[in-house]
Amino acid sequence: MDFQSLIHNVGEYTVTGLAQGAIYALFALGYTMVYGVLHLINFAHSEVFMVGTFAAILTWSAFGLDQDSATPAVSSVLLLLLAGFLAAAIASGMMALIVEIIAYRPLRRHNAPPLAFLITAIGASTAVSETVGIATHRTVSSVPPLMQPSTVFRIGTTAVTNVQILIVVLALVMMIGLELFISKTRLGRGIRAIAQDSDSAALMGVNKSRIISLVFLLGGLMAGIAAVMYLLKIRSTKYDAGFNLGIKAFTAAVLGGIGNLRGALLGGLILGLAENYGSGLFGTQWREVVAFVLLVVVLLFRPTGILGESMGRARA
Repeated sequence: MDFQSLIHNVGEYTVTGLAQGAIYALFALGYTMVYGVLHLINFAHSEVFMVGTFAAILTWSAFGLDQDSATPAVSSVLLLLLAGFLAAAIASGMMALIVEIIAYRPLRRHNAPPLAFLITAIGASTAVSETVGIATHRTVSSVPPLMQPSTVFRIGTTAVTNVQILIVVLALVMMIGLELFISKTRLGRGIRAIAQDSDSAALMGVNKSRIISLVFLLGGLMAGIAAVMYLLKIRSTKYDAGFNLGIKAFTAAVLGGIGNLRGALLGGLILGLAENYGSGLFGTQWREVVAFVLLVVVLLFRPTGILGESMGRARA
């Protein structure tokens, strides 16, 4: 264990961990919303995220950007980022809807057992991943030099870059926006009603199928935003890019309390910090081990996660 390295670089590990955790948090929202309403683990959500990464890269390519292009001017960067976020959000949202309509809706109509949903989720995940893999020849797609990391300010000796600030701020804004939508709007109240008691909500006139489709759409939109944030940080993607990140995002959802929106944010940030602190203390090869040991320890003492409050019982 290298305590000296951890203490010396604690600022860098913290900033990097918060940025990584913000990506986990947005990604985790899809898992936590679907589980909060349907008590279903949507393992195809990782491929929803992956589709968003390719949609953003294709959009930037349509503007004539590739990995050999020069960094655009600041005004162009803002337009390109907006285009990338919109394309990724729309593509991921549509993919989430397609998965819900084709893979899950027929099972709901036939009152299929939970195991059938789980197997279908794994099948849908594999089908989407392999389809994209064939289409892209399983090659790595690089991100054009859209936004180069540059130091905006320093906290002591720790440099905070523009990319890290964008990722964390955007994650917080999207989380607050989604929280307000769920708690303040009519559709949001419908989501909470279905999550609490779907049969009673249907008797009160709530369209269950429409609400479920909305939940998948919202989760897909958040995954699309997370996909662009991932591209800005990692700068490449491939057909299985969502697999490992999806496991981390699911872990973050469980850690914070799956079915709880604020739990997804908290779990993502804690997981990102734990990974980075673990890397500094034990070495990068122990990064995943530290994260999952943390999950096990938390669940041993609090099986419902840190917050543990389901969406249906969440306070507005």
